[in-house]
Amino acid sequence: QVQLVESGGGSVQAGGSMTLSCVASGDMWSNFCWGWFRQAPGKEREGVATIESDGSSTDYAAHAKGRFTISQDKAKKILYLHMNNLKPTDTARYYCATDALVSWWPCSPQARPDKIEDWGQGTLVTVSS
Repeated sequence: QVQLVESGGGSVQAGGSMTLSCVASGDMWSNFCWGWFRQAPGKEREGVATIESDGSSTDYAAHAKGRFTISQDKAKKILYLHMNNLKPTDTARYYCATDALVSWWPCSPQARPDKIEDWGQGTLVTVSS
């Protein structure tokens, strides 16, 4: 099983930037998908961005395109989410998730969260206007 620990959340004003990190430990699959989801109070968990472990493909939800960038340091097993031009609507708890690529296919933030194997505890991002 894979353990995921997110960090980097906090409070920021609208228009600001923030970078989230997710450190993975344990045995990871040879080929896997990992990415970021978020959940605002009273709302369902939604995808933000994903990346395939070989770095060949990234995908973004519409709300993240042009503002967020997902990246990884595969050797260190760290996933990042660089967020720019943050809006109050980005306020949510952000979760890191991963699964084998054969399970999480296509590697997309449109995937159903209940179908994804491993999750972190999340990190809270608050954007004030």
